[in-house]
Amino acid sequence: MRYVSYVFYGSLSIVLVLIAIANRSMTELNLIPKELGFFGFNFSITLPVYVIFFGGIIFGVLIGFIWEWLREHKHRAEVARKSRELRRAERELRKIKGEKYEGQDDVLALLDETS
Repeated sequence: MRYVSYVFYGSLSIVLVLIAIANRSMTELNLIPKELGFFGFNFSITLPVYVIFFGGIIFGVLIGFIWEWLREHKHRAEVARKSRELRRAERELRKIKGEKYEGQDDVLALLDETS
């Protein structure tokens, strides 16, 4: 299985390098259109096309991860609440068992507990 992942990652890296080599031309990326420049403010940067392409993919993946993390918050909160209830019930059960076998021999209490 490890070799399959090596082949996959190797072929993926070759494809990404080929995309980068094929899209080396420079392009200008503007924050707002030049016609709408407010008070002479116009931010633009010149980058290769592959940087914009890969940056967009990374930005989209990060937005997706954040969106899913926020969407699943209710499930994580419910799991945390249920685990707190379970720990409280286990403590209460240990306390009740301790009171039941109080004053008895430890070996007899263990034998009674297993049966």
